This record gives sequence, structure tokens and C-alpha cells, in this order.
Amino acid sequence: MWGAIIGDIVGSVYEWNRIKTKDFELFSPRGHFTDDSVCTAAVADILLHDRVAAATLQGWCRRYPRRGYGGMFRSWISSDPPEPYNSFGNGAAMRVSPAALIHRHSLAAALAACDRVTTTTHDHPEGMKGARATVLAIWLALRGEDAADIRATVATEHGYDLSRTVDEIRPDYFFNETCQKTVPEALTCALESTSFEDAIRNAVSLGGDSDTVAAIAGPLAEALHGIPENMRAFAEKHYLADASDIVAVMKKMYDNG
Repeated sequence: MWGAIIGDIVGSVYEWNRIKTKDFELFSPRGHFTDDSVCTAAVADILLHDRVAAATLQGWCRRYPRRGYGGMFRSWISSDPPEPYNSFGNGAAMRVSPAALIHRHSLAAALAACDRVTTTTHDHPEGMKGARATVLAIWLALRGEDAADIRATVATEHGYDLSRTVDEIRPDYFFNETCQKTVPEALTCALESTSFEDAIRNAVSLGGDSDTVAAIAGPLAEALHGIPENMRAFAEKHYLADASDIVAVMKKMYDNG
């Protein structure tokens, strides 16, 4: 979803220059799309066109090398045949938002689509859980559930602690690439937000894996609040000018969704 891509772009500046404040330039000239956006587009392509998941994900990532892929995932991209590697990294959650949008009329279908793309790499139970929790939250928001009900449902279904506020999380939060220490925090950033922009600022302000935390929070915030059209258009024009295939698959997903 566009929320994932915008979150990725905004957070990209702060992944290795982490901050603990919501007061920052939203669209920095140094911003760029990373592996989070590439993988989100790949998942949309897989689900829209019923493509082979592993080969399609590899194809997209090979088309966009040097976008910040993790070490194990980089090895997977070049492997033949590609096999899942028992990962519980937060990459499982940052890319799955298309499953919720494309299958917004059926939770069972959305979760099945989520499992289909996640098991290609992140087949550890915690990786599967992180991806499923993310899709569930977005799906409920797309159906009009409010933040309190989404928080309660995700906590009950997946056992995540969503009781803390962003201000309570921020002081002791640090860089972490696992689902266990990323997904609950990212969902909280969106569930506590007053707008899409506020959710992205929450996510970056934690001072963690900023692009991925924002890429997970972004689609949930989009489902809760929507994205201002001028913000989406700005991101497309200034950061995706050389990525017409990402823009094309995103537009098709929304046409179908």
C-alpha cells in the first residue's frame, strides 16, 4: 500500500541516523525508497497476477539491487532454488499490506495471501505471526473498525503487548530487526495516531529501524485515516521517478482494491 512506501521513504533518512523526536523534515531531499518498497510492490504483483511467489520476489529485488536488503535475504535473492530460511525478521511484516487491500472483503483470503508470500522466506512462527498481525490490523481498519477494537483484537489473536503508548515505548527503544520487537511498536504508532502523518512521525521518533517501522505503521495509518493526495503525489513525483514499475503495480492494486 502507499502507506508502506511513503513510510519507507520518510524513514529511510533515519535508519542509521536515528532520532527521538517527532519534529523533523517529513520529506527530506536525502530520502529514497528502500527494500521495503520494492518488496511491497513485489507482493502486490504476486497477488494481483497470481505469480509464483519466490521467483517474482527474487525478480523484483534483482531489478533493484543495493536497496538495503538484509544479509540473509540478500543470499536468498541470489539462491537457486530459493528456500525459506526460518526468519523472524521484520521484513515479513513490512511487505504484506497488499494482502489486506486486495482481499479486503475476506479475512480468510487476506491471511492466506499473507501466508503464501511470507513462507517463501520468513517461515519461523514469529515471522508468520508478525506478518499475520499486520494484515489483520490493516484489514480490520479497512472494514471500519476503530483503533481500540483493532488493538484488542490483535492483542488477543497474537499475544502482542499493545498496552504501551508511543511516549512510553520511545525512551528505551532501540534498533531491532525482529518481528517481536518491531511489529507491536509499529502498530502502536498507527493506532495511537491522529492522522497519517502523525503515525509516520510516531514511527520515526522511536529511534529504531525507522524505514521498516514506518513501512509497517504506514499502511495501518492509511487504512485508519487515509493519505492526503498531495502527499502521495509528492512521494511519487520526487522519489519514484525512476521506478515506474512500482508506481504501475501500486495503481493497479488500488484500481482492483
